[in-house]
Amino acid sequence: MCGIVGLYLKKPELEAQLGKLFEPMLEAMTDRGPDSAGFAIYGDEVADGWVKLTLQATHINYPWAALMGQLEGRLGCSLDWFQNASAAVLKVHTSETAARLALSELAPEVRIMSAGQSIEILKGMGLPAEISSRFGLAGMKGSHIIGHTRMATESAVTMEGSHPFSTGADLCLVHNGSLSNHFRLRQELKREGISFETDNDSEVAAGYLTWRLQQGDTLAQALVGALEDLDGFFTFAIGTRNGFAVIRDPIACKPAVLAETDDYVAMASEYQALASLPGIDKARVWEPAPATLYVWERESA
Repeated sequence: MCGIVGLYLKKPELEAQLGKLFEPMLEAMTDRGPDSAGFAIYGDEVADGWVKLTLQATHINYPWAALMGQLEGRLGCSLDWFQNASAAVLKVHTSETAARLALSELAPEVRIMSAGQSIEILKGMGLPAEISSRFGLAGMKGSHIIGHTRMATESAVTMEGSHPFSTGADLCLVHNGSLSNHFRLRQELKREGISFETDNDSEVAAGYLTWRLQQGDTLAQALVGALEDLDGFFTFAIGTRNGFAVIRDPIACKPAVLAETDDYVAMASEYQALASLPGIDKARVWEPAPATLYVWERESA
């Protein structure tokens, strides 16, 4: 079943409240996804020439400090990092390619959840309230965020199967639905150089968007292509460095609702997840139309 939620703040002065506003939205989707949860938050950008990566281990006592010392020596450049439960957010003055290569050699057991200049992805097994508490969601700051709660109806409950999925710089996706042609599409995308870490169909959707963007498409063009090339039922919320987008398949059998005020745009699988937002009683609230793209973005950095 699963639940998805997203919140985009229009005013920078509200960014200190992002986590506090979003936490009840994510937890409201518990009945739709009690097995695992996660979110991708955008903010705390690094400068050009730097890359920010979210790293996640299988346990909270992973020796991050030792790894960071080894990494700094291997790369020979400046880095900054902090630990958040079983994850570490790394900022390093090098290329993403160089950072990934060094990490694969020094710590192949560590998973890279996201990479870019703005994005952080934090996710894991457990109720949404447990995930919120584990990573300190309520205290987080940023410009926008998307999240997912998972009911694992077709696969095991694992951290790897949790959403969001990221397959490109500052790009991530959460998905409610099921794709029927993901196996074939996965093989085609692998031949195009897109790599995957799980068997989840949602990661294939994220990989498809990454591939289209690499071909020179805009996000809008890539999502229009998804309507043609992805078979199945889906509601997607997509995060980028500059904003977020929502799209449903042409049949639109998976639920979704959008709300917009002068302060924010919010989306959720059910209206109850929006009910805690300030000013929701005066918001424009509507159901997104089938096969229609909705995008909110800041000016490119």
